[in-house]
Amino acid sequence: MNSALLLALALGLDALLGEPRWLWNRVPHPAVLMGRAVKALDVWMNTSPGRKAKGIIAVAILVIGAGAFGWAAQQLGTVVTVIIAAILLAQRSLIDHVAAVATGLRMSDKAGRDAVSMIVSRDVTGATPAATSRSAIESLSENFSDGVIAPAFWFLIGGLPGIVVYKAVNTADSMIGYLTPRHAEFGWAAARLDDVLNWIPARVTALLIALTGATTHNWAKVRSDAAQHRSPNAGWPEAAMAHSINIALAGPRSYHGQIKDLAWVNGTGKRDLGPADIDAAISIVWKSWGLACASTCFVGGLIWVL
Repeated sequence: MNSALLLALALGLDALLGEPRWLWNRVPHPAVLMGRAVKALDVWMNTSPGRKAKGIIAVAILVIGAGAFGWAAQQLGTVVTVIIAAILLAQRSLIDHVAAVATGLRMSDKAGRDAVSMIVSRDVTGATPAATSRSAIESLSENFSDGVIAPAFWFLIGGLPGIVVYKAVNTADSMIGYLTPRHAEFGWAAARLDDVLNWIPARVTALLIALTGATTHNWAKVRSDAAQHRSPNAGWPEAAMAHSINIALAGPRSYHGQIKDLAWVNGTGKRDLGPADIDAAISIVWKSWGLACASTCFVGGLIWVL
């Protein structure tokens, strides 16, 4: 069976089952194991002198190890390949976490803030319902790219080794890619490689959102807003989402007690956001996921027939 059809099965399995707690309460999730590997490399190699060079070597070790694991697991057959790929996709869990923010906001401001604090790194203490909703929608848009479309893309390109390598690099970026004093040099390679691996998927994600949100006519504005984002990739799905449901995203926010004066995405859009806007964004993401699945099935079926 070709990679496209295997991916379609994995996407469906992930959407159906998500992250079963009964399983991951008993055994460590692959992402947890990747995190442990990154932490071990950080402790072992992130020392002076030559932190940047050591960071490059650490990422190389991580990529080689992840690729070798993916290749070995792929030799175990179709069923194992589909299961592992489904585990490394995150559509259902992403939707569940973001939907919990909308549910929380309908109960109280605090419940909404508590729910969104589980999925964002920014300071949400005292956040208004609009700021909480905006954070949830931004996380949904960005993580639809990072957690679903990008791993799916790399599975199509490189099979199980491709998706495992992508997830390992993405995990490394989330742990050591931030510009903290400790990781400014050591995490450089992880951050830059993650940018490279997400370059195409981020733009594919934006296109999927624009198509399902009937906003392809605003593509020039999407591209312009994406260019204002501090990330070379995250701005694309966020801008496409903002224009699809006509809301303003990004803007000033607090990180570690400091206000970051970030540019608005679709600044003329609605700013007084609430749970209904989160619901609208979730609907767009499900439709985009459906379009991705349909496209994958079509390509896989075409390859099968030919």
